[in-house]
Amino acid sequence: MTEFLTAAVLGQPLWMWLAFAGLVVFLLTLDLGVLHRDQHEIGVRESLLLSAGYIALGLGFGAWVWAELGRQAGLEYVTGFLIEKSLALDNVFVIATIFAAFAVPRAYQHRVLFWGVLGVIVLRGIMIGFGATLVASFSWVLWIFAAFLIVMGVKMFFADSTPKDPHDSPVYRWLARRIRLTQGFHGHFFFVKQADRSGKLVWFATPLFMALVMVEIADVVFAVDSVPAIFSITTDPYIVYTSNIFAILGLRALYFALAAVVARFAYLKQALAALLVFIGGKVFFAEAMGWEKFPAAYSLAITAALLAAGVGWSLWKTRGIATADARAG
Repeated sequence: MTEFLTAAVLGQPLWMWLAFAGLVVFLLTLDLGVLHRDQHEIGVRESLLLSAGYIALGLGFGAWVWAELGRQAGLEYVTGFLIEKSLALDNVFVIATIFAAFAVPRAYQHRVLFWGVLGVIVLRGIMIGFGATLVASFSWVLWIFAAFLIVMGVKMFFADSTPKDPHDSPVYRWLARRIRLTQGFHGHFFFVKQADRSGKLVWFATPLFMALVMVEIADVVFAVDSVPAIFSITTDPYIVYTSNIFAILGLRALYFALAAVVARFAYLKQALAALLVFIGGKVFFAEAMGWEKFPAAYSLAITAALLAAGVGWSLWKTRGIATADARAG
């Protein structure tokens, strides 16, 4: 049994993967089976408390990684966690647009996000496994990832920030033509049985299911940036996957606190764009300087500084919104 648990799986002992998987299963069970069994509407206070708890758990896991794998691995995990959490914030704004477009009641939004996270865990695992295989087989893939991040960062910086209606998505239009859809919501159900035109009871998808599909698609789009970003920090699949998942696990809780103040983070996208350019650029910079890898401590410090600048500038430039809200209240 000892040999089985200590066998290396994707670079790390099997018991470390099992410990991580067990913790994730416990957190998801606690979330859906205990904390949100009654499908209640999540308020800002509860959202902030849950978010703080998930962030503390994510950083605590990073401390454990530091203790088990060393300082370098610990710094890489924290940097990856910070980057993935920040990119997840941008995803929050897209999710808010999706929920608004489908008029999803707040009481059911947590259910969509919960199942969305389960999909993320599987999809990110597949993408990271594929990326790890590519990097292990062809080291030059990291250069492609780096160049891609620079291009995507520049594109994000100048992109139109106007929210797009998910009903205009080719995927939504394709699905709407091929599956039966109900006109309204049916509680928290994704599918219900209804009579068709002939009177026969058949399964219909509800708007809640379509919202879930669009949330999953949004994550795939964001993963195109986030997966290469974390591989530019470290090529250890364990650190890549765990930092990804811990950053995303708290996304549901964080959404309910941030969705109401989306306008206050108007310049965060530019900070994230600069971050993507930095992450991609440091790969080329390290090569030019003859370094084996860009120093993890510098990478963490610059990442934190860029994000702090983006959040601080956003809050400063939108302070009038907060003042107006306070007067209205």
